Amino acid sequence: MAMECCEGVRNLKFSRRYFLKQGGIAMVGLSAMPAFLQRAAAATPISGKKQLVVLFQRGAADGLNIVVPFGEPNYYRMRPTIAIPQPSRGGAEAAVDLDGFFGLHPSLAPLEPLFHKNQLAIVHAAGSPDPTRSHFDAQDFMESGTPGVKATEDGWLNRAVESVPEEHASPFRAVAMGPNLPLTLRGEAPAIALPDVNQFKVMAQNAGMSQVVEGGFEAMYAQTVDQALRGTGAETFEAIDMLRKADPSKYQPENGAEYPKSRLAKNLEQIGQLIKANIGVEVLFVDCGGWDNHVNEGGVQGQLSNLLRDLGEGLAAFHQDMGDRMENIVVVTMSEFGRTARENGNRGTDHGHANCMFVMGGDVKGGKVYGKWPGLEDHQLNENRDLVLTTDFRSVLSEILSQHIGVSDLKPVFPGFNPDPRSLLGLIRG
Repeated sequence: MAMECCEGVRNLKFSRRYFLKQGGIAMVGLSAMPAFLQRAAAATPISGKKQLVVLFQRGAADGLNIVVPFGEPNYYRMRPTIAIPQPSRGGAEAAVDLDGFFGLHPSLAPLEPLFHKNQLAIVHAAGSPDPTRSHFDAQDFMESGTPGVKATEDGWLNRAVESVPEEHASPFRAVAMGPNLPLTLRGEAPAIALPDVNQFKVMAQNAGMSQVVEGGFEAMYAQTVDQALRGTGAETFEAIDMLRKADPSKYQPENGAEYPKSRLAKNLEQIGQLIKANIGVEVLFVDCGGWDNHVNEGGVQGQLSNLLRDLGEGLAAFHQDMGDRMENIVVVTMSEFGRTARENGNRGTDHGHANCMFVMGGDVKGGKVYGKWPGLEDHQLNENRDLVLTTDFRSVLSEILSQHIGVSDLKPVFPGFNPDPRSLLGLIRG
């Protein structure tokens, strides 16, 4: 299979930019052992480099049961069986009070200390302004950063990386945790996908076709006329060869952190490995699914509760594991849209509109729920069914990119979006 694949591409001429932008290179089994990864980098690591971790909740998470408006009486009227009780009830069966009006779902209790230590901020009634209720379109709009425009082929996160050029960028500058490069990291800037650091496989992804190229991938590099690609490829494969002799299982989280046994937590732990390796990682993307809870969503207990337990414990463990490194890291969560304000007849919720976003890290002005609360009176709802959107997700991301990553010109990152500076929330320290 590998020989056939190499023969099929032997006569193609690859440029570094063409080869890397066509879906990226997926490498499974990249160890985070510092000695190994430092040799993999194409440039000398820069101490104090800022990192951005984007966490996408696929399926449309229920923001009203994640960050509970317990001070809003209509919340309980609209959700008679799945609403989260007010904090006054006390104990583990009630919302965790944040500010007297909003509270966290009890499964997110591990995040409460971070909120009150000003390491976690929340933006409510946020999301994409496009009214679609299609998962596929809404996810594409949020990953491309161009709501309502289906023709966009690259992603906002890739354009952000491209807008901050580095002469000798690390091949690990932009990383997605998973087998395929997501839309948000497709584009001109090189990016790679890493499904699992404990296995080994190299995948060339091109024009929607994915082929395993073990043992023959080096030949593809050898045929290129681009000397820069050959240099990067040689260093990368030297690193991979070293990985075969290494044991990624030797990695131990720091500061007493214990990650839960979930796919999301595993990916967060491996993101921590990459950051600790000091190899020039700047942006990382991870996603998790299961949030489309039309039936038996549950309240304090149930499907949503289980997902939130993994999310809360995973993010708290990541924060603890990173320790002082968290000063240079920002984590932002997003989901394609929210859920209906009213529960349906199956003890679930249907596709809605506005949602909530979490922003965690050292540059974050935490301890506050940001955004204008639109209310849940019938006349205040979007289309008489959803939480109204008051903060465009691009405003949140613009602040993070400009104040944390150092993107000076946001117009290429979010084309057609020109927010009023007065509308920015101020949730990132300058």
